[in-house]
Amino acid sequence: MDLPRPVSSLDRTIALDQIEAMKTFIFGETSAGLPILGYRFQNAGPRALILGGVHGDEIEGVWAAHGLLRQFLYAFPYRLDLTLVPTFNLDGVLRKDRRNANGVDLNRNMPTSDWTNHVAQDRYYPGKSPNSEPETKALVEFLDHHRPNFIMSLHSWHPVLNVNGDCRPEAEEIQRHNGYRIDDSIGYPTPGCLGTYAGLEREMPTLTYEIERGQSQSDVLSVHVPAIQEALKVTEQRIHKG
Repeated sequence: MDLPRPVSSLDRTIALDQIEAMKTFIFGETSAGLPILGYRFQNAGPRALILGGVHGDEIEGVWAAHGLLRQFLYAFPYRLDLTLVPTFNLDGVLRKDRRNANGVDLNRNMPTSDWTNHVAQDRYYPGKSPNSEPETKALVEFLDHHRPNFIMSLHSWHPVLNVNGDCRPEAEEIQRHNGYRIDDSIGYPTPGCLGTYAGLEREMPTLTYEIERGQSQSDVLSVHVPAIQEALKVTEQRIHKG
């Protein structure tokens, strides 16, 4: 897995103040028992959550999340309480598989009102029951406890910014950078997904950012990371004004 280079000792010196403000913690565990790392940048302000790697074969979202982490270590200029989980489905990323080690699509396992165990393809297998997976349970617990004002989930597919809830201003800011289409639907049914669970059923606005599949790592880092950084400024301003 090719990720942005580690932060060097010089980088750590430059970013000392930010590192002191950052907390690394165990967000949860994977179905194979591996730790899921989270990074919390805690300033007074709206609460935000960014997830990468919900689907393990969508490496572009993982690259973007790690690119954000690197930038945040240099500077975190937002009045936000932001949690970043760069590799949510660690088992899937290591196996280059959409699903977790139990063969479950974590974005079909959320306990939504429309959850179903009927799927057209194995790659969308939602599990034996909603919220059955340790990764999903960790996410549900986090959402219940922290109730983010804004959630961004980084995926890759056809270019689209899928908005669920009141986060269109963030999507419009990202669109300014990459021209992606904004839509309130991904284009096909997604029972048990995060956007429905958080964005539609619990009033935690959720933006599913589908980066174009197959983009180079350099393009992901140069185009999408700055776009997300600008979108976070919109979150900060929009919610503070509200």
